[in-house]
Amino acid sequence: MKLDGIRNKVFLDRYALKGEKGELLEQTPEQMWTRVAHGIAGNEKTKDRKHWEKKFYDVMKDFKFVPGGRILSGGGTDYQVTYFNCFVIPSPKDSREGILESLKQLVEIQSRSGGVGLSLSSLRPRGARVKKVNGTSSGPVTWAGLFSYATHDVVQQGGTRRGATMLMLWDWHPDIEEFITVKQDLSRINGANLSVCISDAFMEAVKKDADWDLVYPDLDDLRYDEKWNGEIDQWKKMGGKVKIYKTVKARYLWNLICEAAWGSAEPGLHFLERSNKRSNTWYFERLVATNPCGEQPLGPWAVCNLGAMNLASYVKVDSQFDYKQLGEDVKVAIRFLDNVIDKTYYFFKENKKCAKDIRRTGLGIMGLGDALIKMKVRYGLDESLKIIDKIFETLRNSAYEASSEIAKEKGPFPKFDKTKYLKGYHIKELPAAIRKKISRYGIRNAVLLTIAPTGTTSLLAGVTSGIEPVYEFTFIRRDRTGEHVMYHPLFEEWKKENAGKEKSFDSAQDRPDYFVSANDLTPLEHAQVQAVAQKYIDASISKTVNAPSSHTVEDVKTLYMAAYDLGLKGVTYMREGSREGVLSRVDEKKDKEKVDKSQRPTAPRPIQLEGVTYRVETPLGKTYITINHDENREPFEVFITIGKTGSDISAMADALGRLISVNLRLSGGLSPRERIRQIVAQLAGIGGARSVGFGKDRVRSLPDAVSKILAMHFGFAVNGLVEDKNLSLGPLRSEASKAEIEQNGQLSGVLANGVDGRVRLPSDPHLTAEGLGRDREIANGEIEVRKDEEKEEEVIKMQQLALVGKASGVNQEFSDSGTGLYDICPECGGGSLAYEEGCRKCYSCGYAEC
Repeated sequence: MKLDGIRNKVFLDRYALKGEKGELLEQTPEQMWTRVAHGIAGNEKTKDRKHWEKKFYDVMKDFKFVPGGRILSGGGTDYQVTYFNCFVIPSPKDSREGILESLKQLVEIQSRSGGVGLSLSSLRPRGARVKKVNGTSSGPVTWAGLFSYATHDVVQQGGTRRGATMLMLWDWHPDIEEFITVKQDLSRINGANLSVCISDAFMEAVKKDADWDLVYPDLDDLRYDEKWNGEIDQWKKMGGKVKIYKTVKARYLWNLICEAAWGSAEPGLHFLERSNKRSNTWYFERLVATNPCGEQPLGPWAVCNLGAMNLASYVKVDSQFDYKQLGEDVKVAIRFLDNVIDKTYYFFKENKKCAKDIRRTGLGIMGLGDALIKMKVRYGLDESLKIIDKIFETLRNSAYEASSEIAKEKGPFPKFDKTKYLKGYHIKELPAAIRKKISRYGIRNAVLLTIAPTGTTSLLAGVTSGIEPVYEFTFIRRDRTGEHVMYHPLFEEWKKENAGKEKSFDSAQDRPDYFVSANDLTPLEHAQVQAVAQKYIDASISKTVNAPSSHTVEDVKTLYMAAYDLGLKGVTYMREGSREGVLSRVDEKKDKEKVDKSQRPTAPRPIQLEGVTYRVETPLGKTYITINHDENREPFEVFITIGKTGSDISAMADALGRLISVNLRLSGGLSPRERIRQIVAQLAGIGGARSVGFGKDRVRSLPDAVSKILAMHFGFAVNGLVEDKNLSLGPLRSEASKAEIEQNGQLSGVLANGVDGRVRLPSDPHLTAEGLGRDREIANGEIEVRKDEEKEEEVIKMQQLALVGKASGVNQEFSDSGTGLYDICPECGGGSLAYEEGCRKCYSCGYAEC
């Protein structure tokens, strides 16, 4: 099978087997399928292995069944890697030792490419007494920052991506208000997803506008240290004392949740009491949190492996769906995933015991959006809901029937109790024939189905992700030969069939209604599709409800209540534009003196200026920041250049520099240095999706980098921390030049036309630019010092070269020409990072965060 474009890139980068030196040992998907089928079939009886190896190969062939990425990359190898995607660890014990033990568990799992969820409800609220140290607690939200930091800045999974964490808090916790609103500042806890655990009692209180108590166990209860585990209902049942910290209206908290989701797309909601009541494992397992993407509510130490049926593969040439073939292939896929449980490597004995006791699998789907397009049915309409209903009924029935047949052969999962299991919410909905089979033979896997974000595996298969519709039909590809319009494959095929007709094709009105994108749907249509699938999915579903920027907080309230009433277990909401910057509540400001804009001309620019250029590492790559002064040594202009990145990023950097420059040159009451101080205060701490560096040298984003350089250059303070001239430059320092810097103690930065920047390195705090020779390169970053007069033209040319990325820039990038919500990819720099199913993935290079 020949793959092209991004599909081939994803295959070679992520899933093709490589040797010890990184050389490719596999060139085609057929080689990958052969390896994986052979490895997973190794768990069968010797006489049956060849039979099942062929079965596994055939079901994976042409990407009909796509196992999770961990399985594709590790299956059939001797590497000690996990095949599981989803992990939940116990809630931390409420002590420093307990919290650090949980942190250790999280880092260990994430370093081996697992995603981790945990509840922080076991941690005492902010301000609560800590007797052992005669102090007070900082609360779970502060500790959430520690888990976030470890995920975002410490762990890099397999050297390719950051870790993934879900942090959750119950609706009864006294710090729930702080938890709900913390991400209104997008620079905080940006290494973890947040979700509120919602109880049925809370939802009833919301509907009745009743009071809601925020409570926590009485810390003086003698059983607290030994028995408290974060489950308030269990604590009450054992007679544990409870303290009411505050009473609020339930609708107040509900409004707070909806306002926060509207503003920053977080926190999400998971109706965790509903998940527990409807769980197949209700009689022996307490679900305490979900995995990072929310599709798997799990108990402490529980795990899940994932796989997806590619629905687009089952649409026949006559646009009819092949339900029979889907059902047959699902049975093979369930056996495959059951074998994974025994073939994977376990690095915690608790995970191994839990996995083998429950034998949980997570079979889901991908390509639903493409399948409906092939059938010429609009995603979200009643006709599509009927088709989706039948697809998922087929998936469920075949999965449960297959698992019971495997139980007949290999035995049921160890925790199986026939009487109790058959009382389960989802089990009671099964056809009588399947229930009878379970009653007779048992069932191999306690929980079987989920819908996960399929991230890079859907890119590999060339179809839409998970349960999502097509994200956008039109992209712009940029490479060295210019811009090229690219289309979704099915849309491009339709365009060719309709060539010559007077249509723009790019407008939704000019194409058939079944070519519907995520942002063409109403939020309620998203929720209705999820609700139909949830009827048949015994775990949960990861899906993003996309909403237009015009969506109001009242619309969010309506949507979230509909999600509860429709029977969803969780919901993720994303409003267009809600993640574009730091959000804060603005107090009413005092009236200021109005100034006529026509009376504020900008100062003319002299032909020659003196300046300093710094090189700094940012999440977007190496950045050069030039600060030029006028003849009075006042700041006059700032240039910001990013090299070797896409032109869109360079354009934004250039724009930021221009805005700072025009601000400095406008006439007015504030001096240029005071303006710099204000600019630093506004830019400091702005956080993006990634950061570089540690401690005080941590750079959260490009604006944050600019604030640090400006503050350092002018000796200002950032967020109360004075960054003086003897500051450790951290990310400013080039890795290749450390030795020379330590030896020479030379200046970090560049000085154009001989100005003395007086920015010193710790190795020699007394050395300044005056001790440097003419035209000498400084070790810290391809920078040279000039004392003679240079023509400004040359400097500008250098900056312009960097702005366009030179000829050696990124080969290609994609940006949306429609209404999709795309971000900048931290790996390739392309404007093609989409947020769907609670996960970000790049349609240009295949980068994914899940």
